[in-house]
Amino acid sequence: MTDPRESGFKEVTRLADARERLQAAVTPHDRTERVPLSMADGRAVAEPVTASRPVPHYDRAAMDGFAVRAEDTFGAGDRSPAVLRERDRDDEPDGAPPDVAPGEATRVHTGSEVPPGADAVVMVEQCEVQPASGDVEVFDAVAEGENVAPAGEDVEADQTLYEPGHQLRPSDLGLLKSVGIDAVTCYQRPTVGVVPTGEELVQHDPGPGEVIETNGLTVSEYVERWGGTAAYRDVVTDDENALRAAIQRDLTKDVIVTTGGSSVGKRDLIPEVVDDLGEVLVHGVALKPGHPVGFGVVEDTPVIMLPGYPVACIVNAMQFLRPALKWAGHLPLRDHPATEAVLDRKISSEPGVRTFARVKLDQTAEDSTDDERDLPTATPTRASGSGVLSSVALADGWVVVPEGREGVAEGERVRVQNWEWYA
Repeated sequence: MTDPRESGFKEVTRLADARERLQAAVTPHDRTERVPLSMADGRAVAEPVTASRPVPHYDRAAMDGFAVRAEDTFGAGDRSPAVLRERDRDDEPDGAPPDVAPGEATRVHTGSEVPPGADAVVMVEQCEVQPASGDVEVFDAVAEGENVAPAGEDVEADQTLYEPGHQLRPSDLGLLKSVGIDAVTCYQRPTVGVVPTGEELVQHDPGPGEVIETNGLTVSEYVERWGGTAAYRDVVTDDENALRAAIQRDLTKDVIVTTGGSSVGKRDLIPEVVDDLGEVLVHGVALKPGHPVGFGVVEDTPVIMLPGYPVACIVNAMQFLRPALKWAGHLPLRDHPATEAVLDRKISSEPGVRTFARVKLDQTAEDSTDDERDLPTATPTRASGSGVLSSVALADGWVVVPEGREGVAEGERVRVQNWEWYA
């Protein structure tokens, strides 16, 4: 691991330890709101959700065929079919399914209501209607309940469907609508104040020595993608009073995140300001890129200090801001999906430092072995500096090299994490 004295940090914290400290500093909020189903995708349920009616709410046919009394088919076979009188719903005044009396059969379709009196359905393939008499010959006996989906088979009335903290998916919304629910109580989205810092930053038309501000925009969009609501602030210059005011302005948010000014240089004032207003809990983490990341607490509000280099900013937003948002908003923190691949060039890393190496995936490689012919190849990006934003935008994911390893050899199988996953 890099000597902390050489990097200017008194202490460098392991990533897992830093995440534990951050989680202890994040207090889940208790704000809730009623959300219509059309807007509830991805939201976290705030109270138990129970079914107000069963699904299905009636006994329904599971097959096309004839609804019958099962006992009327006992003994039926190919040579001695049961002969039943057909009762046609078209003959009923209101078109409702007619009661099925002993010795009768009524035509039904998959999903239609099983009429009163019937307790089974004979598949249409096992029946034959005699044109002359209109009688239905049944060539296969059925048991009571056969080919019938009873009321509540899918969902019972008052059944608990979701517990608090469940993140709703489109399929969940369909189920909720089917049981008669049109809105659900959810936790409000966690709020985040996004504060880009740096006297060299501008929003448009940079002059000599000026840089277009991108970190705040990128982080704000990630906040929205991860289930939060971002307040993307104007650039704050490297001035203690201005930085202090910016942080104090957003103390009503669930989380504050700053970009830039997190290291130990003369213009890196954020850690000092946070420590003056509250307490810095971690400053310097053993990961690459972006070890100058830090976080603290001001008046019970977590303040995450992201590095200014774009790649380092993104890596640390994934590692710290994303989990903080999930914890604050009662949302599940899931692992990024990963693709198994074969590394086609060595990745170097420092022992004791968790390294996030950007790679591109190639699904068309033809020189892999038989055992690996179905695996894509992972190629480390040529541009590896933490200031090269295109190395992230043009990559497919990253390979995480743990602290206990010194690089990954060419030809080794690796897992490529997809950081652009929406959840």
